[in-house]
Order: sequence, then structure tokens, then C-alpha cells
Amino acid sequence: MNPIAGNTEFRSLPVAEMEAQLKRFEDRVNEAQRANPTTKHWVKEAIHRRGTGRCPVRIKRLSLDVILRYGDALAELFCSYPDDVVAVIPYDITIGYQPPQKSPRINPVEVLMQDAEWLDEWGTRWGHAFAGVGATPVDHPIKEWSMLPDYLRHMVPDPNLPGRMDSAMEALIMHGESKYCYGIIHLALFERLHSLRGMENVFTDFCTNESEIRKLLDVLQGYLIAMVRRWASLGADAVFMTDDWGSQTGLMISPALWRSLFQPYYKKVFKEIHQLGMDVIFHSCGNVTSIVGDLIDIGLDVLDPVQPGAMDMDYLAREFGGKLAFSGAVDIQDLLCLGTPQRVKDEVRRIIETLGKPFGGSLILGPANVITPDTPFENLVALFEAAHEA
Repeated sequence: MNPIAGNTEFRSLPVAEMEAQLKRFEDRVNEAQRANPTTKHWVKEAIHRRGTGRCPVRIKRLSLDVILRYGDALAELFCSYPDDVVAVIPYDITIGYQPPQKSPRINPVEVLMQDAEWLDEWGTRWGHAFAGVGATPVDHPIKEWSMLPDYLRHMVPDPNLPGRMDSAMEALIMHGESKYCYGIIHLALFERLHSLRGMENVFTDFCTNESEIRKLLDVLQGYLIAMVRRWASLGADAVFMTDDWGSQTGLMISPALWRSLFQPYYKKVFKEIHQLGMDVIFHSCGNVTSIVGDLIDIGLDVLDPVQPGAMDMDYLAREFGGKLAFSGAVDIQDLLCLGTPQRVKDEVRRIIETLGKPFGGSLILGPANVITPDTPFENLVALFEAAHEA
């Protein structure tokens, strides 16, 4: 295979062959990670603005499609330039945990590479379109607030279910002693709300049904705290929570509403994470500049991602550099897909000089979101090379 072109027929492969290729990729990358020198302490120092040398790197933020397209050539890049940070994902975000007795089982590769719809463990129906990247909620379990009591009694998943964290435990046993590992909790509060109610309904609910919103948030916060404790028991270095609050231009609700309704919940979860000896990494796509200071006030350690095109990198460095660490910052919408290799290298160096080096290396350098298969391979090479320069 010519890695520059990649496998253009990857979407038509049999599911079993896709699974075999994905497993081969993971096995090779994990082996390279284990063979690489220990970097855990160094990453912790960098996150807390005491680092030296280059900034920590996490590039393994990939769609299934890009792995299948570039396969062994992409694995070779990770073997030559291993990540310093390991993201531990116990199960797919859109499916949730599937107990061994669940039947029929949802095959993540099958549903995320074909036209498909399925129910996750929260009762949300997701849909994926062939050649699309990721899935989208298409139906919601709490259609009317009269359904809330029954939903809370019978439908909320058990965070302490045996087996839920088995795959995470395997990853932490493999990498936990030598690598900075963070455990991911997807769809923390806001994203879980609108996956359960629907986006339009939730925006209306903020004005018309705040008491019901708070009842549901109370339960979601309890679930989050239970999951935080599970990550701590496994030895994770940090908890990475996702809640996309930003559009390309600003917050999707007023900062005042965010502070009055959501900030107290995040504050309690952040406090629990810190009391258990872990760092807080908060993921929110889009322009969330208006609440970065609030997140710092309640204990945020790492902001993910700095999204070029939505946020002003120079402003973030000027206003918040030295108060927290940044993550991401390499643009996937334009730079990686449409730029030249030289432009990629120049921009990566600018990101490091703006967000990382002036603040003790406090930047986890990597893509601002999932790398997709329309990224030219030569641009990936440029990203790896520039990110790992001394």
C-alpha cells in the first residue's frame, strides 16, 4: 500500500477484516508505548507548569476510518514517535457498557462503519451514516418530563456494575506505571442532558422546567462522582470529562446561566477528582473563552481542546497561560486536511511557542479533535515530526 494514498476501499472491507486491522494497529502502538522510556513524572511536571524540554504529545485521537485507511503506515508513525499521554476509554461513547450477557450485542466497528441505528445503555437512539465520522442521537428516552420519575428509577445505568471497567483496567495495567493515563467520562452533564431530552427541548427546559433539569442533573452528578471514584481505584492520573458547550463563536447559553446552573455541579465533581489525587481535564469543543476563568476558579487543570478557528490562541495564552495547561490546538478542520506539510510544521512550532514553552511546557500537544480520513498522510508525518522536536 502507498501510505500517501492509503487504502481508498477501506469502507467496503468485511467487518471481520476491519476488526483484524484495528487490532493489529492497537497491538503495534501498545507495544511501542511499553518499549518507550517512562514519561509519567515528566508529563505531570509539564501539566503543572514545571516542565522542561519539549511539550508532552498525544496524537492518538483518531477515527476508525483513518486507522483503516492508513493502517500499518500510521502504526509505524506511532512506533517511531510514541505518545507521552494515554487516553483510556472503557467502551464506545455512543454504545456504553455491554455486560457479557447482553444479547444481541452491538458491534462498535460494524455500526460505526455502516448505515446503522442502535440504543445505548442510557436509552438514547444513535444513528451513523455510511462514510460519516461518529454518530448522532436520533431519538431520546425522556420525551416528556412526566417520564422522569420512571426513567430515574429504572433506566439510569449502574456505574458500579461489575465488568464496566475491565477493559480500562487492562489498559492501565499495561501503561499505568510508565505513562500519564487519563480515564475518559463522555457526555458528562450538558451532553447527557440533550442526549436524553433532545437539544431543542433542553434549551426550552432551561427557561420552563428548571426544577426537572436540576433533578436530572443531581442524578447525573452522582453518576459522574461514582465513575470518578472508579477511575481513582484503578490508578488513573486524571479524569477527562466531555461536555461540548461552544459553537464556533461563543457559548451556546449565556455565561450567567452556565454559572448559576452548571458551575456548582462541575465544582463538586472537580473537587472529588482532586481529593482522590487526580488532575481534571475538561473537554469542550468550540469557543468557550467566556467560561475559562470560571473553570480555573473551580479547579480545572487542563483545558481541552484549544480549537483554532473558534478560539484566539494568543488571547488564551495572554489571559490564562500559567494558570492551567492547554491541550490540543492543532487544527483538524483546515490545517491538517488542506495545509501543506511545511505549513503544518510551522503551525505546530507556533503553537508550542505560544501555549507551551512560555509556561513550563504546559501543553498536551495534539489534534484539536479526532483526526479524520481526509487528512493527507504527508501532513500526519509533518505533525509527528514537528510535535516530537526537542
